[in-house]
Amino acid sequence: MGQLLRAKVRTTFQSLAERNYRLFAAGQLTKQLGVWIQFVAQDWLVLDLTDNSASALGLITGIQFLPVVLLSLYGGKLADRYDKRRLLVWTNACYFALGLVMGVLVSTGVITLALVFVVAALMGVVNAIENPLRQSFISELVERPLLPNALGLASAAFNTARIVGPALAGVAIWAVGLGPVFLVTSAFYLAPLVFLLQMRPAELHGVRTVGSRERDGARIRDGLTYVWQRPDLRLPLALLLLVGMCGFNFQLTLSVLAKNVYGTGAEQFGLLTTALASGALAGALVSGGRRTRPGVYAVIGSAVVFGTLEILVGLAPTFWATALLLVPTGFAMVFYAQATNQRMQLGVTARFRGRVMALFTLVFLGTTPVGGPLVGFVSEHAGPRVGVWGGGLVCLLAALGALAWHLHESGERLRVALHPLPRFEVIPAATDEAPALVNVR
Repeated sequence: MGQLLRAKVRTTFQSLAERNYRLFAAGQLTKQLGVWIQFVAQDWLVLDLTDNSASALGLITGIQFLPVVLLSLYGGKLADRYDKRRLLVWTNACYFALGLVMGVLVSTGVITLALVFVVAALMGVVNAIENPLRQSFISELVERPLLPNALGLASAAFNTARIVGPALAGVAIWAVGLGPVFLVTSAFYLAPLVFLLQMRPAELHGVRTVGSRERDGARIRDGLTYVWQRPDLRLPLALLLLVGMCGFNFQLTLSVLAKNVYGTGAEQFGLLTTALASGALAGALVSGGRRTRPGVYAVIGSAVVFGTLEILVGLAPTFWATALLLVPTGFAMVFYAQATNQRMQLGVTARFRGRVMALFTLVFLGTTPVGGPLVGFVSEHAGPRVGVWGGGLVCLLAALGALAWHLHESGERLRVALHPLPRFEVIPAATDEAPALVNVR
């Protein structure tokens, strides 16, 4: 049993054997801690400045992610043209500078809602460029067979920060106030900058597989055409568009639930976020165990489960029931997001990876400027619970629609088998031969 456990641990964390990836993971974990502490502090600051307005919270979320819509594709073009590591050094330096400015403004008492909007927008600009760079850079840190594991561990680092960050933020806001909290978060942004500078460029993988002529000729339009001609990429992106817009707004909905429905403080808000993130961490680690490209049914099926669980979260009668349901919801959320990410990354060629992941970022995060204000409006006028279960309902219907579309296009059929264990089976098109089991790994 002990040997089996040790083997499982080695398999789960095998990407950390690569020195460059270890540095990347350490830097990202530290940075994401700062990001999530700042997210919680920023939400609490906006609520304080606006007398608990859910619409204002939705607006700040939209402003912060609007640059993703405008600049993500350009960031993908940069990723396919230039040295990703050097560009990441510059973007992380910008993160540090903006975090320091925000800390000074809050600590000196001159902060206003307008200034919060300005800093959030500038952070969004850096985020729009940095996201496709970071997503596509992972493929240069490990060999291709380790890429699913590396993506899973990157997501695990992100969700570890989501567990620890909000908990630290809630306690820190209560103990020392918002100003010092913002100042401390700026220091967290230095870590990835330091670790990136310590990497060994000669040990990067796949950098020379793309010729200089192809890099210089990288165009946004070519990346869009490439994805459009790939139905296996179009479907997960279309589904992610709706799920990201309506279902991935917990940063907004949980703060409104905590403060306006349950009447709790920052500590309890941090507990809800921690419950979501703990499930998300488990989902990321399980996703990291994949060795092959996820199938389409793994993507759609996990979206169905996520939408169903989010509906239940919105209907939960008590604070503790909500917290309990957020754990499996977080698991399903990240399992779905990672299945989509891995299906994209493992299905593209190196010369298009930056632009394809930019499109992934655009769909994943760029829908927030629309979804954030929309969910905020619904939460304020129809009730916070509606903002949650309504988003889950849209996700569920979108996943079922994607399933119907795929079955129609492929000619495949699904049936439920009850023996020896309940499961779905796929019957290939134009044949009644022995069915193939659905690949849910």
